[in-house]
Amino acid sequence: MEFALFFTRNDQTVVNCLELFSLFEESGIRHFGFKDVGVERETLQALANAIHEAGGTSYMEVVSESPAACIRSAEIAAELGVRRLLGGTQVDEIQAVLAGSETLYFPAAGRPVGHPVQLEGSVQKIVDDCKRFMDKGCAGVDLLAFRSSQADPLELIAAAREVICPGGLIVSGSVGTPERVRAIRQAGADLFTVGNAVLDCTYLSDGSLPIDQAKAMLRDSNA
Repeated sequence: MEFALFFTRNDQTVVNCLELFSLFEESGIRHFGFKDVGVERETLQALANAIHEAGGTSYMEVVSESPAACIRSAEIAAELGVRRLLGGTQVDEIQAVLAGSETLYFPAAGRPVGHPVQLEGSVQKIVDDCKRFMDKGCAGVDLLAFRSSQADPLELIAAAREVICPGGLIVSGSVGTPERVRAIRQAGADLFTVGNAVLDCTYLSDGSLPIDQAKAMLRDSNA
């Protein structure tokens, strides 16, 4: 299992994201991401370019709530050259926007609501969404398992694993402890995203610096 370090707090890209990327560039982490809110478009472009120049894979996660805003976020992802777009539920429209671009799409299963985002929907409803996304040719699914209001997170991951293609199950949101990293790895996640736990130094309780927090998470995800 791998993880993507997001330069975000509370579902927004942090203003010093470029400075932070330079800190983590040589850490061994190869997946980096940001949200489509919090900083100017020029900063997002500079960050995406820096990730690609370093040989990394870039991610952007949609946090817009209206359908029109989600589609606009997809347009921005394609324009930025982001390699993987996470979130949104307007699958047909977003796939049409991304057609011919380098951006792979991982829509959000269930019903994401609010900001920070919470996930509504039963296990069966979310699994049905995952099946539908695979049938539509999506690269995978963005699963807000630990933000779920109606399902056990690990049960949800295991059920989704049964229908999502290998390499396509991304778990986003609130994966901030070694126990959760181990649990989602065992449940079958391919990759997870994390922001606050590394940037705010809460993954380890020993006062380690952010770079040490990230390296510990990298070891745990590969254990």
